[in-house]
Amino acid sequence: MDTTRSESQPGESGRVEKILDEAGVTSPASETVLVQSRERGGPTADQAAFHQAVDAVLTAVRGTGEVTGLKSPYTSKAISADGRSALVQFEIRGDPEKAGDRIEPVLDAVAKVKDEHKAFTIEQFGDASGDKAFSDAFGDDFAQAEYSALPVALGILLIAFGALVAALLPVVLAMTAFIATSGLVAVVSHAVHMSDTANSVMLLVGLAVGVDYCLFYLRREREERAAGRDPQTALRIAAATSGHAVLVSGFTVIVAMAGMLFTGIADFKAMGLATLMVVAVAVVGSVTVLPALLSLLGERVEKGRVPFLSRIKGGKGRHGGTSESRFWRAVLTKVLRRPALSVGLAGGVLVLLALPAAGMKTANLALDQEFDSSMPIVTAYQDMNAAFPGGPDPANVIVKADDIDAAPVRTAIADFRAQAVAKGASKGPVELTVHRKENVAVIHVPLLGGTDKDKAEKSLNILRDEVRPATLDKVDGVDAPIGGSIASSKDFSDKIGAAAIPVFAFVVVFAFLLMLMSFRSLTIAVTAIVLNLLSVGAAYGILTAVFQHGWGAGLVGAEGVGAVVAWLPLFLFVILFGLSMDYHVFVVSRIREARVAGRTTRDAIVHGVVTTAGVVTSAAVIMVAVFAIFGTLSMQSMKQMGVGLAAAVLIDATVIRGVLLPALMAMLGERNWYMPRWLRWLPDLSHDEPQAAPHGTPAADALGAHGAGEYQPQHIRV
Repeated sequence: MDTTRSESQPGESGRVEKILDEAGVTSPASETVLVQSRERGGPTADQAAFHQAVDAVLTAVRGTGEVTGLKSPYTSKAISADGRSALVQFEIRGDPEKAGDRIEPVLDAVAKVKDEHKAFTIEQFGDASGDKAFSDAFGDDFAQAEYSALPVALGILLIAFGALVAALLPVVLAMTAFIATSGLVAVVSHAVHMSDTANSVMLLVGLAVGVDYCLFYLRREREERAAGRDPQTALRIAAATSGHAVLVSGFTVIVAMAGMLFTGIADFKAMGLATLMVVAVAVVGSVTVLPALLSLLGERVEKGRVPFLSRIKGGKGRHGGTSESRFWRAVLTKVLRRPALSVGLAGGVLVLLALPAAGMKTANLALDQEFDSSMPIVTAYQDMNAAFPGGPDPANVIVKADDIDAAPVRTAIADFRAQAVAKGASKGPVELTVHRKENVAVIHVPLLGGTDKDKAEKSLNILRDEVRPATLDKVDGVDAPIGGSIASSKDFSDKIGAAAIPVFAFVVVFAFLLMLMSFRSLTIAVTAIVLNLLSVGAAYGILTAVFQHGWGAGLVGAEGVGAVVAWLPLFLFVILFGLSMDYHVFVVSRIREARVAGRTTRDAIVHGVVTTAGVVTSAAVIMVAVFAIFGTLSMQSMKQMGVGLAAAVLIDATVIRGVLLPALMAMLGERNWYMPRWLRWLPDLSHDEPQAAPHGTPAADALGAHGAGEYQPQHIRV
């Protein structure tokens, strides 16, 4: 089952929906048509030409058979002070939740009248037309993203591996994880309401972790075969090394996704539950189905080789040798020559990128912020608000009483309507609808400020903090929450803000404990958290600079809208913290493995980074490309999500993993492996196994002494 509106909306806005649901009051989908003279000296409402245009709209709308409660501006007095603008108001018949599916004939009828009356601006806006525009854009955007993501991922994997079968495995694993989880979500939805957004995010995360885990595993198996291992030994080593890294990474990502369960918002809970389930399924598939497939395929994993496409290369052997990256080796040489300088420069750059986030402002985006102004629905919204400020987004006061017709209640409602205008919250008209059978009244208050959210919120605060306490709150037994789009945005932002600290604390603390138990090092755990927070902070700064201030917005086809969409910071923190840990666990696992095998810390850092660079780069390129697709979509919120995710992954895979991590570890030296005695009681989740090492190194000598696949690890003393 999908989440209901009362579950999705926190605060007073949620109470509004709950009261209406419990009373069985359905607010019909209301629509408005603006009739306005194009020229300043054009016809006014008291002239015949204007009357004819209004009558044409009334006749056309009535003729569709889809509307009820049709009101002429001449009876409702919905005419602007200058007489140049008037509103034709009506409601869509039937279920308001499905009104968007039935609005098309009405839109067509209004468009026809517009074509016949060139002297007038005739535009339609309302609940149904707005829902239709949003649904069409949202559906088209996600369809475009979903159809583009898989071919892009497959193309990059094909370039990376140079073989069709090897390239298909990560995509198949990711998609089977998504499909399997979809079935699980369908079962869970009977107990916990889910949402369409949760399914889309589940696909995004499932593709990300599925590709990452398969790359980690497949790359190590190929590397071991290239080093001379037989297929079964190569698989066992891959299972003990990359398989272990996948488990640690997967648990960390699951913990991060579980943070969304603590927001208290139904849509976030649905996203958190769906994403942690798809990660769990991807982990299980990576450590069971994937090795079984590799065992069955054997050499056939190299089938479908594409000429002229280079596979992950380096070293010797037909399967890619040690696969060391020459580029990253050259970078590391310079980084490790002066690690303190590298830490200062890289850290300084990330801090500078993060600085704009200190002034981040969040809000639910209004229609004209979410969509391009070229859309007819946006133009109608802006023109209507200019002529009738606050009209498109009124505050809705739901008055619930034991007896809605009682004299004190009627007096309080009348006082509220009068004071809303007198105290400057609205210019009116303040409309009232009474549902006597349900003892519920609905007061519609056009907020002064209109599309200016700051001013509109001030008007809302006047209603909530001054007008309501002086009127409705004085009557015993009356409950009067105030909702509407401005109120919903404010309540949602307030709820997200209140949930941020608990969610951040939960994710950071549990990720820290997992890293501590997995690597048996306090230093590694602390640096992992710090580096991931730097990555997230830089992403926040970029989002704020581009979408709030508009700096460089044109480069990504966006525009500064004065705010970051309210749900994005928390969502990005959870997603990025989880995905960043993927790369961190993989790289540090390889460094620790080399250190356990007998290399010095400095050599282990070089070996770990250059041998994982190919996988991390391939995985990051895929994720950046997929996330960048979202940055090209029409909705500003999707652009913000795509740019934020793409920028963070790019920073994480380059500045963090390629420069800051190795430089910091080089500075710390043997202190990287520090584990205080008072923490050694914690469960040991580490699992040290051999690395693929050339002859002459301690690891190779140990392998030779014990036999392939029988190496006994040399544990680090901490």
